[in-house]
Amino acid sequence: MDQIDFWVRNLERNQKYGFWLQTSTDKFYPDFVCRLKDGRNLVVEYKGQDRYTNDDSREKRLLGDLWAERSDGACLFFMTNGKNFEKIRSGLH
Repeated sequence: MDQIDFWVRNLERNQKYGFWLQTSTDKFYPDFVCRLKDGRNLVVEYKGQDRYTNDDSREKRLLGDLWAERSDGACLFFMTNGKNFEKIRSGLH
């Protein structure tokens, strides 16, 4: 995507370098952390269709959305399923 300056695959369970959000039972390490050319941060979690609507994914989606909302526009969070990249593209504007 043209709006992305750089991205990294988030290091799950890496206390020193991984990015995480606290869930009710554990730490949630989203799959990708990106820096957009406009300075915002984009975090993306990929879920297979079979897990997209389960309770764990629902909690992570709510938490990510809250994190982004509280950032006052500095951060974006998307949980996508399958190859639904259009959801991310349309949300970057």
